[in-house]
Amino acid sequence: MAEAQNSPQSSTPPGQGAPPPVGSTTAGQIAVAAESTVATRMSAPPSFDVADFPVPHGREEEWRFTPLERLRGLHDGTATATGTGVKVDVQAPEGVTVESVGRDDARLGKAGTPVDRVAAQAYSAFEQASVVTVPKETVLTEPIRIAVHGEGGVAYGHQVVELGAFAEAVVVIDHTGDAVLAANVDYLLGDGAKLTVVSVQDWDDKAVHVGQHNALVGRDASFKSVVVTFGGDVVRLHPRVTYTGAGGEVEMLGLYFTDTGQHQEHRLFVDHDAPHCKSNVVYKGALQGEEAHAVWIGDVLIEARAEGTDTYEMNRNLVLTDGARVDSVPNLEIETGEIVGAGHASATGRFDDEQLFYLMARGIPEHEARRLVVRGFFAELVQQIGVTDIEERLLAKIEEELEASVA
Repeated sequence: MAEAQNSPQSSTPPGQGAPPPVGSTTAGQIAVAAESTVATRMSAPPSFDVADFPVPHGREEEWRFTPLERLRGLHDGTATATGTGVKVDVQAPEGVTVESVGRDDARLGKAGTPVDRVAAQAYSAFEQASVVTVPKETVLTEPIRIAVHGEGGVAYGHQVVELGAFAEAVVVIDHTGDAVLAANVDYLLGDGAKLTVVSVQDWDDKAVHVGQHNALVGRDASFKSVVVTFGGDVVRLHPRVTYTGAGGEVEMLGLYFTDTGQHQEHRLFVDHDAPHCKSNVVYKGALQGEEAHAVWIGDVLIEARAEGTDTYEMNRNLVLTDGARVDSVPNLEIETGEIVGAGHASATGRFDDEQLFYLMARGIPEHEARRLVVRGFFAELVQQIGVTDIEERLLAKIEEELEASVA
């Protein structure tokens, strides 16, 4: 698998001079990468008002990879919420507060502002939001489980998870069923808090899911995000991170398995706006089938005041069959030279011939050797989830997907 890397140490501030180099690999329809800096990626500034965003036409930088005609009206306001959209069920350990709140609750939108029209539409259209609160210094030994099940309709939603200072929790958000859903999810981490979130997109084949995930990380807090995408016709997720003080640490992991005709898009943004913080991003994807399309955009901005930043982002893709396409775009902007380290990498390719030869030379049939390569490709991330039943379920799902092509 070919890999291109860049580890720049400084960069021209936004709007001045050429953008920093981008690590990329290009191989016909297999992988396409393009430059897209943080400064130029937005067509409109963040806003809670949907009227501040023009209806996208597909030529905007942030929409050019997305099949707008398959969003079922989420992007232009024609999708009307129905009573049979999604059902949300929250199961939380003792000591955790679960509330249904109105639009006037001060915690809503505190972690971040919508950055595109769909996120603003979701914020403008939801009626009740779910707020899960873990009190300060509470350490949970069981995960909080949030089940979002589609019931065939259109829905707009808002979810907030808040951890008090020095609290620790694991949250699993599980998306299943069929729906057309636009939702914002906010994570509020107090100073010294530790939060792990596992967001699983295991939708039915016709589902559409567009979401913005906002994490506000407190001083010396740790945030770990694991995004897993398998199902759905179109899934477009936008995880974003900002810091409120020094010492914050963020780990963003993701895996996706894109099948025939599916469009799966993950657009990440880490805003290093506080000194001495860390971030590490690793996303891996596998693709198979005609018109399977995966998009990964990784934007990291190190602001001038964020001295002592240590950051790295990587995206790797494994193309299993002809007819699949990957767009992988890592971006890094650095406004200060006083950093610990910064870099990014992007790699896309087919099976490694040397790995296959090694396995087959030891008597393993080719189809089984291919399965082992894919399992190993994902195993590193799956094993970091830390929730046994979710890990077992994902490994079984990978096996199921492999039955369709590799075998």
